[in-house]
Amino acid sequence: MPDVLADATLPRKVLPPVRNSITHKFWINGHEGYLTIGLFEDGTPGELFIKMAKEGSTLSGLIQGFCRAFSLALQHGLSVDDAVERFEGMRFEPMGATRNPEIPETSSILDYVARYLRSQYGSE
Repeated sequence: MPDVLADATLPRKVLPPVRNSITHKFWINGHEGYLTIGLFEDGTPGELFIKMAKEGSTLSGLIQGFCRAFSLALQHGLSVDDAVERFEGMRFEPMGATRNPEIPETSSILDYVARYLRSQYGSE
């Protein structure tokens, strides 16, 4: 029986040791956070980090897991458009008003991050 996983594995594009990044401060219904996006040499996103101010270890741990998985997906060739499509519209707290006029309301941290990435790096 052929090894399906070996055939489906895409090579991982690793970011350079010194890379450009942006950090975006966001606010969702009283919850402050920082989104840092590490960029490949061509300016496309290759990794994400989210730091929430004053959040418990459960939410912080889940957000860090999301960041690792999202970063690996980008490094293995998933486009920003395809990646964010899977997270737009997810609903959980915190949700509500933001201070970003381009994204005035959001249904979760992941929805906000996906919409922000699409607005800054998406092809649509």
